[in-house]
Amino acid sequence: MSVRDVIKKSVYESLGGGANLSVWNVVLIIVIACLIGLYIFYVYKFTSKSAFYSKDLNITMAGLPLIIAAIMIAMQSNLIISLGMVGALSIVRFRNAVKNPLDLLYLFWSVSAGIIVGVGLYVLAFVLCVVMTVLLLVLEMVPNAKAPDLLVLRGGAEGMNYGEIENILKTNCKYHKEKARTIKNGEAELIIEVRMSDKEELLRELSDTDQFTQVNCISHDGESRI
Repeated sequence: MSVRDVIKKSVYESLGGGANLSVWNVVLIIVIACLIGLYIFYVYKFTSKSAFYSKDLNITMAGLPLIIAAIMIAMQSNLIISLGMVGALSIVRFRNAVKNPLDLLYLFWSVSAGIIVGVGLYVLAFVLCVVMTVLLLVLEMVPNAKAPDLLVLRGGAEGMNYGEIENILKTNCKYHKEKARTIKNGEAELIIEVRMSDKEELLRELSDTDQFTQVNCISHDGESRI
């Protein structure tokens, strides 16, 4: 057989005449992809914060490894199918907003796991799952820096003594910075970012001045909630 015949045969096989994966290999890939999808489902369920958890998104991530693995099986068996899938997938656009940036990590995890399993690298897929789980657990245990409290003061605009307020803040706060000042219809509102050692003492001194109709101290962890 000449070199030309060998090239012709290889091209013919890649265009659809080649041997496909065995049934056992296909079933093994599908089963492992399902197991990894279920694993990602439960990891996301137990590590996701309740304010951002979406069961629909979690189900989507659990199904992605299976779908991607099936696509990889088809692309390995036939060059024409692989080119068609690349063309079809290139025109797909997803515009669903992601509420939590951490969801992107899980989405890429699901897609990459499906690709890895689809090409038969099962050990790498399991190592990826173990390393990702350990990494997420370790980073979750890292404490966040405590965000400053927000002090909201409301009272009459004419009776507001800013010098006295400043003295009280200097005495009771390690740090303070005015973030907003609003005056409307004869009423003033101050929003001040503070770090304090004794919250009760600060609120008591502000209330004793009789300048305010309302004194609020808001604590937060620096993250927004929906």
